[in-house]
Amino acid sequence: MKPFRYERATDAAGAVASVAAHPGAAFLGAGTNLVDHLKLGITAPDLLVDVTRLPLDRVEELDDGGLRVGANVRNADLAAHPAVRTRYPVLSQALLSGASGQLRNLATTGGNLLQRTRCAYFQDRGAPCNKRDPGSGCAALDGWTRYHAVLGASSHCVAVHPSDMAVALTALDAVVVTLGPDGERRIPLTEFHRLPGDAPHRDTVLRHGELITAVELPALPYAARSRYRKVRDRASYAFALVSVAVALDLEDDGRTVREARIALGGVAHKPWRAVRAERALRGLPATEESCRTAAEAETADAHPLRDNAFKVPLVHGTLVAVVRELVPESPGRLEGSR
Repeated sequence: MKPFRYERATDAAGAVASVAAHPGAAFLGAGTNLVDHLKLGITAPDLLVDVTRLPLDRVEELDDGGLRVGANVRNADLAAHPAVRTRYPVLSQALLSGASGQLRNLATTGGNLLQRTRCAYFQDRGAPCNKRDPGSGCAALDGWTRYHAVLGASSHCVAVHPSDMAVALTALDAVVVTLGPDGERRIPLTEFHRLPGDAPHRDTVLRHGELITAVELPALPYAARSRYRKVRDRASYAFALVSVAVALDLEDDGRTVREARIALGGVAHKPWRAVRAERALRGLPATEESCRTAAEAETADAHPLRDNAFKVPLVHGTLVAVVRELVPESPGRLEGSR
């Protein structure tokens, strides 16, 4: 591991100034992802600025009925928060499906959003990887691609984003609040993460020295009718092959979709907002047929790789199941989905 300097920030503005002044500096939160990368030699900052003692660890009510979640709120605390469990259950479910209890007790909201891909080639310094070493190539293109992208990928990178929390937040129209050298910014989560294009080493739109201070959840009354489902190779401690987050607003008949918020995980370089599926469902009864048609519309431009063509029908089946579970008296609806 390359030697580095360590500073403990006492205020957000000072943390931003310290990182912004050093091209090789980085913020240090819980370190559940960063420390692994330091050990593997994937990253080698010369200065780490510890932001864990900053007063960003509260969940607060907003005047409009939404919630403001501090960047240092632990994943376990956020999942257990009464307002999250009752008003945004999809977020609580997503958090509880990610990692182990020990990691959730340590990992933070801001750090979760900044997780880097778990692509095996990204983590193998002996393999070419444009995300780790721009211009070196993408070993995954001719390699093992079971976990890789079927939507929004490029010839430069086919890795997927690993966060469960970010998928739920994308469905909820969350906004990321940051502080940078030029002041505060508010970034819709749908615009926060990037598709790879020809610059896959840039995961987000953050500028150097820009610190996540909070995530804001808008008042979305029908988010109380929401669900997250994660399909994976084993029941725990595994990243998603496919995940689906849905919040559903129904007409008075209890069957017709007035509005929907849908996001997919495990299929793209970023949490994938399923706008085509949302549009296809709007105004229709949430039947199995309409849900499947919506899912097929969302994946119309999918480009599976050698080992992951199964992800397309898996998206279809999972999306249909989740939407149908949220409709009262639908076959297969689970208790507590109201």
